[in-house]
Amino acid sequence: MIPTAVDGFLMAQVYDPVPEAPPSSEKILQLVRYFSWFAILSGVTGIAYAGGKFAWEKWQGGPLASAKMVAGGMLGGLIATSAGAIMNALVG
Repeated sequence: MIPTAVDGFLMAQVYDPVPEAPPSSEKILQLVRYFSWFAILSGVTGIAYAGGKFAWEKWQGGPLASAKMVAGGMLGGLIATSAGAIMNALVG
């Protein structure tokens, strides 16, 4: 960093580094992809289960408690699948 003078003020030039993956990061990235796949699969399974339970409750005429499960599964899936975009927006 070489300081420069502008209008009587001393300004520092800041180096902007480019992000670079550390050595052997491919295995970690593969593990993250596996976890992402598992999160999506568990979300779809949870929504399918909650939908079946919702239909069963509707058919039995009982209280509809599984609507919260469907909404929670959808919200969780939305957050899990958009986590990368959210982190890029926060960091970048």
